[in-house]
Amino acid sequence: MAVTKAVIAVAGYGTRFLPATKVQPKEMLPIVDKPVVQHLVEEAVLSGIEDIILVTRTGNKALEDHFDTSTELEVHLQAQGNTQALEKIKQISTMAHFVYVRQGRSLPYGNGTPLLCAKSLISPGEPFVYMFGDDIVRSAVPCARQLIEVYEQEECDGVIAVQEVDPSEISHYGVPRLRANRMPRELEAIVEKPDRASAPSNLAQIGRFVFTDKIIKILENLEAGRNGELWLTDAVGKLAARGRVLVHPITGKWHTTGDPLRFLMTVVEFALDHPDIGREFRTYLRGLRLSPSEGEVGAKSGLGGSGADAGPRAKAEK
Repeated sequence: MAVTKAVIAVAGYGTRFLPATKVQPKEMLPIVDKPVVQHLVEEAVLSGIEDIILVTRTGNKALEDHFDTSTELEVHLQAQGNTQALEKIKQISTMAHFVYVRQGRSLPYGNGTPLLCAKSLISPGEPFVYMFGDDIVRSAVPCARQLIEVYEQEECDGVIAVQEVDPSEISHYGVPRLRANRMPRELEAIVEKPDRASAPSNLAQIGRFVFTDKIIKILENLEAGRNGELWLTDAVGKLAARGRVLVHPITGKWHTTGDPLRFLMTVVEFALDHPDIGREFRTYLRGLRLSPSEGEVGAKSGLGGSGADAGPRAKAEK
């Protein structure tokens, strides 16, 4: 069966961004002029996806409204003669068929729960893309398309996107343990946030997957794990034990937007490449004079550190 559906998990509370996310879903936070979730939807559409299933929660109406038609805004833009903005707005609601499913409180919290919410929309044996709402991948070939191509070429029960990370960062991610001497790479299990010494590889799991309804059946019978949450990692481990799950290192730049620091890093990189503001923003950053950090002040005053004195104010590299 062709892969034509995508399930996108956007039911989190975004507690790391409070109070900004008190009434606004974190997936609606803008990357310059486009919300995070729209980047995911566009990736899915460019990968051949026709039906987008957004698993939301109570209070996420702004997210649902974003992909709906906005007649009043369109009339206003038409009256202003702003045809460029009008076309952008119209395109949003026509990119795909959108279905919204609420994640109720009767289900356990966790990153496996959205798939239970979407189970009635997935036919027996039907493959689909699953996307975490935090991750953006910039690549010539869309990340989801890369996984779909692997799924179409191989007989398997799932494909998981991964990318190499610096060993010092490995403890922040789920890390696959691979079966020995298997190509394409075949998953044995995923180790959640291992320390650097015990990490089974330097590959970090990205929030992109291709599954069939087999993963949903496993989740239906899976007990809640750590912190009482329903973890996709646990279900994937069982799926790999029963069948064949492939690990695919994707080509492209992976941005995770789940915390304020990495969100801001993503915004800066997208702004630098933005056709309308990139040049001016780059000029601004090059001329920015930064106050010294606490560590730099300590080194200058002899209170800490032994590095060379670069002066109390330093220019940003970009």
